[in-house]
Amino acid sequence: SKMTVKAVKMPCTAPNVYTKVPDGGWGWTVAFAFFFVEALTYGIIKSFGVFFNDLMESFDETNSRISWIISICVFVQTFTAPLSTILSKRFGPPLVVMAGGVLISTGMVTASFARTVVDMYVTIGVVSGLGYCLSFLPTVTILSQYFDKRRSLVTAVASTGECFAVFSFAPAITALKEQIGWRYSLLSVGVLQLSIVICGSLLRPIVIKEQEEVKAQPPEEPTETKYMLENEQTRTSIESIDSGVEITTSPSNVPGKTKAEPKSEEPKEHVQILVNNNSTPPEPKTKLLDFSVMRDCSFICYAFFGLFATLGFFAPSLYIIPLSLSLGISKDHSAYILSAMAIAEVFGRVSAGWVLNKKPIRKIYIELICVVLLSVALFAFPFASEFWGLMTCSVFFGFMLGTVAGTHIPLLAEDDVVGIARMSSAAGVYVFIQSLAGLAGPPLAGVLVDTTQNYSSAFYSCAAGMVLGAVFLSLVRPCKAGLCHRQQQRPEESAAEVLPDLPDDFIEMDIGKAENSGKASDST
Repeated sequence: SKMTVKAVKMPCTAPNVYTKVPDGGWGWTVAFAFFFVEALTYGIIKSFGVFFNDLMESFDETNSRISWIISICVFVQTFTAPLSTILSKRFGPPLVVMAGGVLISTGMVTASFARTVVDMYVTIGVVSGLGYCLSFLPTVTILSQYFDKRRSLVTAVASTGECFAVFSFAPAITALKEQIGWRYSLLSVGVLQLSIVICGSLLRPIVIKEQEEVKAQPPEEPTETKYMLENEQTRTSIESIDSGVEITTSPSNVPGKTKAEPKSEEPKEHVQILVNNNSTPPEPKTKLLDFSVMRDCSFICYAFFGLFATLGFFAPSLYIIPLSLSLGISKDHSAYILSAMAIAEVFGRVSAGWVLNKKPIRKIYIELICVVLLSVALFAFPFASEFWGLMTCSVFFGFMLGTVAGTHIPLLAEDDVVGIARMSSAAGVYVFIQSLAGLAGPPLAGVLVDTTQNYSSAFYSCAAGMVLGAVFLSLVRPCKAGLCHRQQQRPEESAAEVLPDLPDDFIEMDIGKAENSGKASDST
């Protein structure tokens, strides 16, 4: 049977109503919007390394002080994730994403006029950081809800917008700086990010309403009358409230009825299923933010994985250009290294999506393998001493980063973590926990660089965090399996306590009494 879609003629923020997860439909438009949101959010953050040396020279600041710009931005972006979830449920994702686009553009444009590094902390760190959160999280959440079987592949492909942005923005911004300077280049980036508002207008929330299957009822005899079978002494009904089953029989068995059936016909009895369409139970109030996921051990382990893995997400792309310059590589070749990393990340995201789309497959284990290989890639950077060595490490790191970065948030929708029903709230809490690592990661790497006077030490700190993340990721599945086993035992115990209290034959006894009373009335 084909899936039916209920058309809703309402404003642009009205949800699309489906009878089941469409695995397409308007989801393709959402995927298109997510591609550009990724490009204009994380793509710009990862390309910010091209401004690193310019800011150090203009403001006469150290590595660690400049790295706080991106650190505060990532912290605000992840720390305010629960706020993004609350606002999305209150006002709808489209309006929230459009407001985020305005904040991002405002922060970037204002930052181009900054006179101190503290001004950059406020404009890019706080204002744009809040905009990044409001734009990214609602978009990826809606995209995950539009797909089921293709979720991993579609999300991975759509998230490659970030990679294409780094590939194109890094050389373009480098060339633009040579012509108009870093301030006007930053101003141009801010104006470009205003197009996130258009992406937000394309989003539509999704509502899944399953159709009720109602079996065709046999036509009633014209002389039959439905009534509640009553006990002779207590006159109480035995109608089952939960199942909605009523017993109907011939009116000849009902005392006091004016119409009677011909005696040649035997009394007929049948069971009729009643579906009440008029009275609907009140819908439970939707929680703006559900922290009940924090009681799930598997989610806690997954959140700690995200916490430590975030240490290795941003620092390498931020420090790859300074590292290459310290090795004597030219600025143009350094930008090519960052672009090669971005292209490799595209293939990593698509490959991970293709592999995770295969069934049957335990996706959490594939993610664990990718995290372990990503740790190896981070440890390899300090051993590179020339252009091609650094290029090889960057390509390997970019590919493995793509396999993890494009799938770690959508994996929250898998049953091994929290499931699609709690995806929205879980994503907000998960990204909120990541904020601590986002705040500490780049400055920690900057302090190590200032202390050791060697950019390789920044990559060691990233690798250590990724190894810890792999340890917690390996505990997710065992914790989930133990939780499910305990939940299966509870219903069995509760059922064993309830069932012995109910006599098995109380309905048959009352029916027998009713038949005897019907015969007595016929004899009289």
